[in-house]
Amino acid sequence: MIELARVMRLEPTRSERIFWDAVRNRQLDGVKFRRQQVIERFVVDFFAPSHRLVVEIDGGVHEVQRERDALREQFLEDCGLRVLRFSADDVERRLPEVLDTLLETLRDLTAGPEPHPRPS
Repeated sequence: MIELARVMRLEPTRSERIFWDAVRNRQLDGVKFRRQQVIERFVVDFFAPSHRLVVEIDGGVHEVQRERDALREQFLEDCGLRVLRFSADDVERRLPEVLDTLLETLRDLTAGPEPHPRPS
């Protein structure tokens, strides 16, 4: 799996390259992202370990493998990870909106759950 991840890093899709250029070197709120990260038996597109957040960029192939993607996502969530998916088209055409959604998710994950009100 590690070798596959290395190959995938060398040959990113257009949308992966655009996304990586926007988040690399802690450019987004100081959060470190890794690309083509091996997690268990999967290689995820991007991973923010500090927030346990996986970001997947879905190209056309994902239209025909929805069931497989759902099983993969469930596995990752069972590992305690949050999975956020964006279409390749959104990354390429609406990057600012994608980054806003990502930033909001990162901040939500940092904030943690809302405290329960104390009984009176």
